[in-house]
Amino acid sequence: MQLHRFTQKSPTEWQIELQGLMRVTGVLLATEDLIRVMDDAVYQQVVQVASLPGVVQAVYALPDARPGYGFPRGAVAAFDPEQGGVIVSGAVGVDIGWGARVLRTGLNLTHLLPCREALANLLHTLIPNGNGMKVIRLSGRGMDAMLRGGARWAVDMGYGVPADLERIEGQGCILDANPAQVSELAKTRQLEEMGTLHSPNHALEVQRVAQVYDRQTAKALGIQLDDIMVNIRCGSHGLGQQISVDHYPRLATAARRHDITFPNRHLTCAPLASEAGQNYLGAVHAGVNCALANRQMLTHLARRAFARLFSESRLDVLYDVSYNTCQLESHRVESQQYTLYVHRKGASRALGPGHADLLPTWRDIGQPGLIGDAANTNSYITVAAASGQERAFGSSCHGVGPAPNPSWPVQAWRGLENLDVLRRLGTLVRGPAVNGVVEELSEAGSDSGVIMDAAEQVGLARRVARLSPLIRIRG
Repeated sequence: MQLHRFTQKSPTEWQIELQGLMRVTGVLLATEDLIRVMDDAVYQQVVQVASLPGVVQAVYALPDARPGYGFPRGAVAAFDPEQGGVIVSGAVGVDIGWGARVLRTGLNLTHLLPCREALANLLHTLIPNGNGMKVIRLSGRGMDAMLRGGARWAVDMGYGVPADLERIEGQGCILDANPAQVSELAKTRQLEEMGTLHSPNHALEVQRVAQVYDRQTAKALGIQLDDIMVNIRCGSHGLGQQISVDHYPRLATAARRHDITFPNRHLTCAPLASEAGQNYLGAVHAGVNCALANRQMLTHLARRAFARLFSESRLDVLYDVSYNTCQLESHRVESQQYTLYVHRKGASRALGPGHADLLPTWRDIGQPGLIGDAANTNSYITVAAASGQERAFGSSCHGVGPAPNPSWPVQAWRGLENLDVLRRLGTLVRGPAVNGVVEELSEAGSDSGVIMDAAEQVGLARRVARLSPLIRIRG
């Protein structure tokens, strides 16, 4: 991307000035090196989002921004319903509620290494990931209860314990979900998919704490060097995708009725105050609850697998954060407090220390998060930086960045019939097809360390510990 298109405000803040129909500026929060390798489509998409009704302050692209459907992946925008603000389908994404959960196992590397192969095989056997396993088939009534209750429903069904909910956003549930706005087709697609890793970007990883950067915060989180962690990443599967498909024409009709012109068909939207906007919001929140329930059920299955090999294992929830959301939040804009609908696509909330909306467990240290997602790369446990609340509406990034990662020998993967290379790289992988692993590698972006460096320089998040993968169970 050409730097002359921006006004540089700081080494990590690049502003797109008002032009054309833009109502607010665009702001790219990244280092110069990352800006240079970002796709030009990110620039255009930020400009288009900044032209939508009711958008406030700025449209933010984070260090890992990449082009998406209408709205960049790794971007944040907020809309004020009092100013005719809209809800934007493309700004939520299709895998609604996709997120990350990190578990502490109570084990260290010495415990795991002798049983690593056995654990990989057992996790692959017990966790549905295209291996023919199913956890539950929901009835119609059960489906609606799950969509209303999220992780709370899963705990009530025996998939976990109440203490799990104390470390999940919203204590495991978004309360204003509306299952009635989720079509029967969407529900049918999810009937047998609860507690599964459904697609290649859904995974469960067993990781070790390879480095600790902030000992005080790590101690507060209960982690130390060589601890074994479990990282679960999944979303709402086909249900979330179908919600997007079903509501697209309804949002488009509402936009025409309210004389809203959107510059890209993937930015179809409707006023938040409209019936179509509220119906879609209720469906989105139901999708987030579905994702929360999925991760809760996968937590239960992981506990069963670990318990067979390690009687002393615990798998306590460290934290759970959701991406691909639209949430009602209070934020200060130009010295005034506003209630806004914050759209985060490929980004998560990262509320700083002391924020009133934080769970009591996190209030002193800031909201935990995770940066890093590509296969066989390091990831980072983070906490929200105090300064981040003033940027991007208290958000942080996901970790798969825009630039090709030169460390991946992608060509070497073509035609592979086994996973010997990945084993030599140090991670045991179990999944339904080698092609999916090839796809993950070919889509891997910048090294997660580069994104972590940028997130720290921008002031979005602070690194606490680096995790390195040992086992990866993928959909």
